Amino acid sequence: MSGNRVKANLRRRKIKAFVSQVLANKMALFGTVVLLLFVLVALFGPLFVPFSVLEFGEVEDILNPPGPGHLLGTDDMGRDVLGYLIAGSRISLLVGSLATGISMVIGTMIGIVSGYSGKAVDNILMRITDFFLVIPWLPLMMVLAAILGTSIWNIILVIGVTSWAGTARVVRAQTLSVRERQFVERTVSIGAGSRHIMIRHILPNVFPLVFANTILIAAAAITSETTLSFLGLGDPAHASWGMMLHYAFETGATSTGAWWYFLPPGICVVAVVLAFTLMGYAFDEILNPKLKER
Repeated sequence: MSGNRVKANLRRRKIKAFVSQVLANKMALFGTVVLLLFVLVALFGPLFVPFSVLEFGEVEDILNPPGPGHLLGTDDMGRDVLGYLIAGSRISLLVGSLATGISMVIGTMIGIVSGYSGKAVDNILMRITDFFLVIPWLPLMMVLAAILGTSIWNIILVIGVTSWAGTARVVRAQTLSVRERQFVERTVSIGAGSRHIMIRHILPNVFPLVFANTILIAAAAITSETTLSFLGLGDPAHASWGMMLHYAFETGATSTGAWWYFLPPGICVVAVVLAFTLMGYAFDEILNPKLKER
């Protein structure tokens, strides 16, 4: 029991130290605040501004500029742009989160197995990783999305299985360093299996690096979803920022001067991606002691 208490106290101290470092880091604090605002809007916004992609406005409501009834105007079907924007935040953040989770799991598993196993296993896994690194990601995602179909779950799967290679490379490099440490060698000497070592000893030591890298991948995942939807490969049954941009350009909102249709989703995408990027770099600096020394 005393050992568990010591571990629990040590864990609490580490969490408190991490939170204090985040609050002291301007990039991390700004990114976290911006992201929390978008999360709160995505969770509670639809309760105050309901929206449905299947509900259309009247003819006189088409592409109306911002006004008292519609704070951000209306789209080409007479729907409220603010409601569309809030509903789209849910899908964009959902796609980014789930696709990032898939990418993190695949990349971490391949990186740890490759780095710890070495030799033939390492060569095979790294050649597969190199394939995903060198192949152009956008054409690959477009082909896979076209084959699987325009479903929101297919988009999540496509983004997740095509964006793990960078994580695998980073985790492998860290694993190569961790496996040479004394505590790993001692664990091997007492007869512990490879699976036990990778899960109980390697994974906890590479997790901080995985955590920081995951946040950066989330930014890329949201950008990928927006790109696919803008190109017409998104799910028309679900509102997203990418679909807003797609319909805005398809209906000629840019040429008619309907800035309220395409500018808000563009700003939201930039703001969320910037928030994730700032958080990723800041957390990497906090969790990686070597970066602090530079």
